[in-house]
Amino acid sequence: MKKLIIFNPWAGHGYAGKTLGEIESYLNKIDMPYDLVATQQKGHGIELTRQADFSQYDGIIAAGGDGTLFEVINGYYQNSSSNRLPIGIMPVGTGNAFIRDMNLHDHDWKTAIDIIRAGKTRKCDVGHFTTEGNTWYYLNILGLGIVADIGATALKLKALGNISYTIGSLYEILRLKPYKIKLTIDDKTIKRENVFVEISNTRYTANFLMAPFAKTDDGLLDVTILSPKGRIGLIRSFPKIITGEHIHMKEIETFQASYIRVETDIPKVLTPDGELMGSTPLEVNCLKHAIDVFWE
Repeated sequence: MKKLIIFNPWAGHGYAGKTLGEIESYLNKIDMPYDLVATQQKGHGIELTRQADFSQYDGIIAAGGDGTLFEVINGYYQNSSSNRLPIGIMPVGTGNAFIRDMNLHDHDWKTAIDIIRAGKTRKCDVGHFTTEGNTWYYLNILGLGIVADIGATALKLKALGNISYTIGSLYEILRLKPYKIKLTIDDKTIKRENVFVEISNTRYTANFLMAPFAKTDDGLLDVTILSPKGRIGLIRSFPKIITGEHIHMKEIETFQASYIRVETDIPKVLTPDGELMGSTPLEVNCLKHAIDVFWE
């Protein structure tokens, strides 16, 4: 059978569209049958995946960045088919955090296609969350606080690539305002003055090693929270987030849980897989081994 490719031609500031000819040439060279449908606007990947006839395929591929994968996963769970397809990832976007856990790199689409063609899969956990009365799913991360503010600023600087997150981080640190938070982590409740909360299924957030010990198949989500820290101290410690050493800072706390509820004294926007949507209060569950991913 063939694969269904949900392709975002605008991913990677147009890199995906410019590379499409080369991608299709390689798919034909290795004799991998496929149907390719291109997204036309934000949210279109959800619609295309929801409406797809899964019985015609033996896999579905998200070709783009983290946002494309987020849309495909959510369309996948809205699809009424009883046939559950494995998911493949073709990294041709600006941010491709999930594939870092697969030991792949940005734009390493040829190796990703080889992995998909080989047909081996791994069962992976899925983050499931509810906000503002709506239900959503994610494979990578869900953040709020300064990490969401950084995402909003980075979005405006998207043309700069992954460095947009670095610039956005420095800008938001300078205008930082802590808020109060109540976290329910499985059967434990804590209250804190807070700067950010990150709920990770994978290790990376963009190029930051946010959750060094996260695993995509352990049935748990890794929660990282940061208590208030001086702006200069935050800027000085910023490189630690890139290497994962931030988890040793006294202001950082980490937890693992299958259920998390987040309440804040003021509504805080959410950033699931780099998207900006929804707000607190928020409930998150880890769906263990809920999806098969093509994996070497």
